[in-house]
This record gives sequence, structure tokens and C-alpha cells, in this order.
Amino acid sequence: MKNERILISGASIAGQTLAYWLARHGFRPTVVERAPQLRSGGQGVDVRDQAIQVAERMGVMPQIRAAAADVAGMRFVDAQDRGLARIDMSGIQDKYGSGEVEIMRGDLVGILHDANADPVEYLFGDSIRSLEQDDDGIAVAFENGRPRRFDLVIGADGMHSTVRGLVFGPESRFVHHMDHYFAFGNADSAHGQDRTMTVFNTPGTMAGVYRSGNHAQAKAYFMFRSPQRDYDHRDPAAERRLLTDAFADRTDWRIPELLAGALADPDLYVDALSQVRMDSWATGRIALVGDAAYCASPASGAGAELSLIGAYRLAGELAAAGGDHRTAFRRYEETHRELVDRKQKIGPNLRLMAPKTRIGMAVRNTIARSPLLESLAGMERIMAPSTTAALPEYRPAPSTSAI
Repeated sequence: MKNERILISGASIAGQTLAYWLARHGFRPTVVERAPQLRSGGQGVDVRDQAIQVAERMGVMPQIRAAAADVAGMRFVDAQDRGLARIDMSGIQDKYGSGEVEIMRGDLVGILHDANADPVEYLFGDSIRSLEQDDDGIAVAFENGRPRRFDLVIGADGMHSTVRGLVFGPESRFVHHMDHYFAFGNADSAHGQDRTMTVFNTPGTMAGVYRSGNHAQAKAYFMFRSPQRDYDHRDPAAERRLLTDAFADRTDWRIPELLAGALADPDLYVDALSQVRMDSWATGRIALVGDAAYCASPASGAGAELSLIGAYRLAGELAAAGGDHRTAFRRYEETHRELVDRKQKIGPNLRLMAPKTRIGMAVRNTIARSPLLESLAGMERIMAPSTTAALPEYRPAPSTSAI
């Protein structure tokens, strides 16, 4: 196999999946992760459609179903916590037989990590400082570890990708702000209803309580409209200021208690609602996968889906090409881009979670109370059959002598 030594930046959903399939196909993957251990935080993510096929082929779908968040629906409330509308998400899924599973991001990463066996090397607490590629490979300098050479490098390091910044250019060229910020942190389990995402809106803002049926810890969820802010996304204090500035003066509903709980959470996550759009996901011996290449934003509900499928395809194309990265990277883009383009068209999702006006809130509540929402969900399932088409079964090339 050509180009066996492959460095993956990021022990993410995409990074863990890519490492699994590369090792399965006979490559020697190394995963470098800036955090000192697996990141356990994060919100609920969906494993659906072709991503279910990937998880089944990895043998981890039973573990994913066992760890499911088990959230049955969304409940929209007023400032007095009176119900305004409700969406029966589990009922819609059962009726249309999607088989999808919502799972906390940290739980999914842990399951994928446990599936990776001895051939995968992990370097926790480190990050890539520089990359210099030539005809034969890539010289990699790390922040902490000794320099090493690899045949290929794959950036699976999220929307704020280090690899993308080093190789493709500044973040401002590829990350497109979608006029909102969001935050996700711990909350007192006394708030909200069990197995429910409870949502309170004012025009342009959302505060909510996420109560998983399989987790004792409730989560606070915030979203607010804002122009793009200039701050260091790796500075926790700056992130907390961003959230505090948006909600500190609010006394309505449960916002003071939810804000206090989230700010006290050491794993509080705050970021812009953004999409990553790129004309190409590869250059030379370096490629990107997952949010680093095509983040569709949390509003899409497609981040885990795109990461699982994209990593599966990238590893498979490398195997099918006998390690020839030029052929494999081109085929990876050709086979995966149509799905990415579709999932980045997020439609009404933002208007559902954080309507801009009171009229928008009223319209959303009316639709949620009517059979129209269920009909739209069924129509989407009928109109998008390609999302459940069978993924190819990749086989390593029988010979690399001609490559």
C-alpha cells in the first residue's frame, strides 16, 4: 500500500471514523489531538441515513442506540413557562421509519474511539505547528512532540481547523458567519421536562433546557443574533464574555439560572453559527474532512452525518486507489460534495429555533401545532431518497505496481 503513514489532526467524529477505516484498509494512522484527552462535552448530534450504514459497518450501531439521548420532542413556552406548541420528534421518526438516533457528541466520540484498535496511534495534548510537503511526504513540526514525517496529513480538526489555516489560508476565506452565536453547557435538572428540549424565545434569541432521557445532567442551550465578533475562540474567558454580554441583563423565564449553570460549566461551548465552504478540500498530500472542510453549522443537524460519511468515503477511496492520494482525494470530493451541498441548505431550521420577529415566533408556533409539520417531514423523506442509498463497499486495490 502506497502512502501508509497518515497523520490525522483531531480526535473528532470525523477523525475517529477516518482512523478506524484507514487502519481497517491497511494504513498506519496517527491521530494528534490538542486536548489532553477525549473531549466529552458537546450537544446532541444525529446519526441518520447513510451515516447509520457507516456505523453498522463499524459494528458500533448497537452501542450508539444504547447511548441515545432519548429526547422525544420540543416544547415551546412563554415567560411563565406555559406551553405554546410542541413537536413530537419521536412520533415523526417512528412514522416515517428513519431509524435515526440522537446521541450526545461526547458519547459518540467515545464509542468511535473504543472501536479503534492497536493500529491507531494517539498523540494527546499536542497540535501541529507547521507542515512542509514535498514530492515524497510531509515534514510535520508539533507544538510539543518531536518532528516527524508522514506520507499524508488529514485535517479533521473542526471549523477552526489548524491544518486548514496552515495550508489553505486564513479562516476568513472559508468560514461564513450566519448571524448567530450559540452556547451549550450544564443546567440544573430541575428545569425543563424530561426527554424534552424546552425552548423560550424572544425576537432573535433562544434559551432552552435539553433533558436527555439517558443522562442525569440537563443542558442549557442559548442562541442569539449578532454580527460577527472579533475574539479568540480558544480563550474561554472571551467566550464567556460573549455569552454574558448577550444574556446577563435578562431576568425573564429561567434565563438567570440557566446562564449561571452554563457559566459554571468548565466544558461550556460557545461559538459562532457558521458554515465552512471551500472550492476544494485537498491540496497536494493534505486534505480536510468533516467540519474542517464543510461544516454545515449546528442548525443543519447534519454535522455528524457528514463527518461519518465523509471519513468513510475518504478512507475507502484511498484504499481503492492503492494509496494514490491524487486519485483518492479527487474521487472523495466527487462522491461527497453533492450531499454536502444539500445539507448546507439548512432551510427553516434557524427560523424554527430563533425566529427574528414576534410574527415569526407566532407563525412557527402555529405550524408546530398543526399537522403541516409532520406532512413536511414526510415529504422531505420522499423527495430525498438518495440520502438512504447504499454506500459503496470499498476494497483495497489488488495491486499498486501500476501506480
